Amino acid sequence: MYNQIFATNVARLLDELGMTKIELAERADISLSFLSDLTQDRGNPSLRIMEAIANALETPLPILLEQTSLSEEELRELMSGSPKSMLPEGFVRACGTLTKFQAYQVNLWSAENKKKLSKIKK
Repeated sequence: MYNQIFATNVARLLDELGMTKIELAERADISLSFLSDLTQDRGNPSLRIMEAIANALETPLPILLEQTSLSEEELRELMSGSPKSMLPEGFVRACGTLTKFQAYQVNLWSAENKKKLSKIKK
């Protein structure tokens, strides 16, 4: 389960940072093939590898192990390696630590924007 969470968060951050897998593999000093397997939930990273990836993404490792609120469809697109096609211009995906009330508000906005996006995609 943590492998999938880790892989999802790595794929999400790659998309958010506009970083390629090649850049991440070089920065983390791991092979591109292993990173590709990892981001497609086919790899089993050691703690050392997870730390190297977190450092390369300039993100604390615990953030990469937090569960995501992305839908199954969004997860599949991230894992496919083509997440940029998910969001039209003017939309961004963001992640943060919020109070319960702030999270409630963000979830309302997210639901509203998902409705807008589904209309755009049709």
